[in-house]
Amino acid sequence: MLRSPILAAARSPRTRSLVEHLPPTRAIVDRFVAGDVLDDAVRVTRELVGTGRKVTLDHLGEDTTDRAQADATVDAYDTLLDTLGETGLARDAEVSVKLSAVGQFLPGIGERTALENARRICTAAARVGTTVTLDMEDHTTTDSTLGILRELRVDFPWVGAVLQAYLRRTEQDCRDLAYEGSRVRLCKGAYQEPESVAFQDKGDVDRSYVRCLRILMEGKGYPMVASHDPRLIAIARHLADRAGRAPGSFEFQMLYGIRPEEQTRIVEQGDLMRIYLPYGAEWYGYFMRRLAERPANLTFFLRAMATKS
Repeated sequence: MLRSPILAAARSPRTRSLVEHLPPTRAIVDRFVAGDVLDDAVRVTRELVGTGRKVTLDHLGEDTTDRAQADATVDAYDTLLDTLGETGLARDAEVSVKLSAVGQFLPGIGERTALENARRICTAAARVGTTVTLDMEDHTTTDSTLGILRELRVDFPWVGAVLQAYLRRTEQDCRDLAYEGSRVRLCKGAYQEPESVAFQDKGDVDRSYVRCLRILMEGKGYPMVASHDPRLIAIARHLADRAGRAPGSFEFQMLYGIRPEEQTRIVEQGDLMRIYLPYGAEWYGYFMRRLAERPANLTFFLRAMATKS
């Protein structure tokens, strides 16, 4: 019941100002975000890699309509990737990129700018020996994002895609992307979407997730199972076994700060486990989506507010 108002608040400048200035907010944000600066991201990446986990780093920011801000985000990724190469972390850490943060919404030139900027990030990733995954945002960006993905994969066939199981179209998108060399992260979805394009009931979303996952596991690509749900993780293992997948031919992914004990357990069982690690000062939208996804996250936040007030 609270998910819709929380997601609406994620786009409210007034609510953003209120939340950012609440005394306990920073401590709660630190649970889900590595920190505001590159050094924080590198420090946490090194800690995670030291425990056998892989990492995908997200320099936070989205929905920009300012060319200078988009260019600054690309510069930040360029510096991040060079640092991953210099520190030896590129072997275990890649980057995730929201196209709306690198120019997708610029009036008139959005897609062209996002493609050019994403190509620059991919070039930097190739230079240090790692990969890039294009994050998926709300449904209005899906066709644009997949179109840019196709363009990038001409020169960088390893670029990863994200598909969201709550969208009604995603089964077909999985079929289209389940080819050899294709990397696909399957998640449930974290945006407020209309019923016309997205399943609203949790059970329907879970069933869609399993149908989509079966397509990916039976395909020739590299599935990335983004879920914290123990039942869906067990189903993923079953589908991988049934499809005859060898260890290392798929991976699990979870968000930084959520179910760390389960992350460790998955690694100890011999599976690949990658952590989605965001960093940067533009943390508000990401933070609000994390609150909306799980009641436990919101309870944690409200309890901390009550304790610190």
